[in-house]
Amino acid sequence: MYKIYINDTPLILITAAEGAKKLPGDNINPVHRYNGKVKFLSNYVDMLEKTDRFESITLFATDFESMIKDFTGLYKIIDAAGGVVFNTKQETLMIFRRGFWDLPKGKIDPGETKEVAAVREVQEETGIKNIVLGDFLQKTFHTYRTSKGKRILKRTYWYKMTTTDMELTPETEEDIEMAVWRDAADSMLGKPKMFENIKEVLELVI
Repeated sequence: MYKIYINDTPLILITAAEGAKKLPGDNINPVHRYNGKVKFLSNYVDMLEKTDRFESITLFATDFESMIKDFTGLYKIIDAAGGVVFNTKQETLMIFRRGFWDLPKGKIDPGETKEVAAVREVQEETGIKNIVLGDFLQKTFHTYRTSKGKRILKRTYWYKMTTTDMELTPETEEDIEMAVWRDAADSMLGKPKMFENIKEVLELVI
């Protein structure tokens, strides 16, 4: 199964066997068979980019790998890595950027491992230095468009981390307004908002 967040709504791509279990779907969680035509996928992507009226859209195919290949062909793929960092008080390191609570993450540099990139990005975006890398948590996928309209699919690898550092310095050059220690569960509620893929990661560790 692939779950890709488009405009903060999940597009779920699954096998035909999994799809049969989800039928018939409903008006806000439709389930459809992929007909093998890329235009079919593109229409759903366009719809999700332009509306937030769905809770999810699920597409299934007998040839699952071909559906994934067709979908990823619509995008330039960028790999990123980040961390869910806990201090000695079991508080979670959160950043506030562009109106949303978020977790520190960033692009993987050429020749860099996912683990090294995850630690580096946390250090750069929040100012902490002493990080102990823990378990891999999961991958998330979300999409966006560049200023020139090019579609990007960001694949982010998430790791659990710990630190004894408490002082934080937000990387303002990356539009990070705050870096703070917070209760993760509180951050997931109310306003400011949090992206759904970030909530999904936090739910693994709280």
